[in-house]
Amino acid sequence: MTRVAAIDCGTNSIRLLVADVDRTAGTLVDLDRRMEVVRLGQGVDRTGRIAPEAMARTLDAAQRYGRICDDLGVEAVRFVATSASRDAENRDEFVAGVRDALGVEPEVVEGTEEAALSFRGATGVLAARHPGPYLVVDLGGGSTELVLGASAPEAAFSMDVGCVRITERHLLGDPPTPDEIAAARSDVRAALDEAAAVVPLGKAVTLVGLAGSVTTVTAHALGLRTYQPARIDGAVLPVETVLAACDDLLGRSHERRAELEFMHPGRVDVIGAGALVWHEVVSRVVDDVAAAGGRLTEVITSEHDILDGIAWSAAER
Repeated sequence: MTRVAAIDCGTNSIRLLVADVDRTAGTLVDLDRRMEVVRLGQGVDRTGRIAPEAMARTLDAAQRYGRICDDLGVEAVRFVATSASRDAENRDEFVAGVRDALGVEPEVVEGTEEAALSFRGATGVLAARHPGPYLVVDLGGGSTELVLGASAPEAAFSMDVGCVRITERHLLGDPPTPDEIAAARSDVRAALDEAAAVVPLGKAVTLVGLAGSVTTVTAHALGLRTYQPARIDGAVLPVETVLAACDDLLGRSHERRAELEFMHPGRVDVIGAGALVWHEVVSRVVDDVAAAGGRLTEVITSEHDILDGIAWSAAER
């Protein structure tokens, strides 16, 4: 048994998982799982740099996570930084700040590594209940990873579209205007064309969505009053229900989104873009599966994601 800490630092949030991993038994038991919205990627798409205030917010959170790791007697820590850190000219400053805050070397991983970690985290739980091949989609703030495989990743692609990036590029109205929505959809569809040249989307038998935008859409589709991870994790929803929930969130004003009690305050301003991206991904996969002679009627949501994959990898080092 190894007590590990996994830290996933994305464009919108930083998350911590402390878990006991038994590699012999193949079990991972959560001790502490938490998330803070720090918006590290604030303005990175426009400026190419992490803003000082965004870096300060994130490093403060990293210090808090470090204290939790100390209190819980963690033996191994892996800190993974993704899209915003990959894109930023001043990422070395951020890496040094994390090193000082935590005493560990953060890893700025490429999109393919991010996709592989997400695939492992999600399919390790779902594989016993749903057939492969799986298309795992990790919809983040700055990028969206698509990875296809049965027992291991066979093809992966990281798209430079995410809820923060698409919001900052296009969805500036409250609610977004038809022209803004059309421009955003065009961006996402172009990215999906690139992805489909690498990942054969039509081979998917089970479509699995991960991360905050997807789980928030799922909470809305389920009609939840408050955020309930146990209801969301493993939820199986008809494609039409998912698409309708995406459209409703996209069309709402900031005020009407904020009224939804399951909505984390840090997602209110970007969930419209997240819903738009998820709508486009689900629609494209359904169409490609149909073109390949199959039929995809349901979408799976998983609360187990890259964080779980990082934890497994930390235990194996």
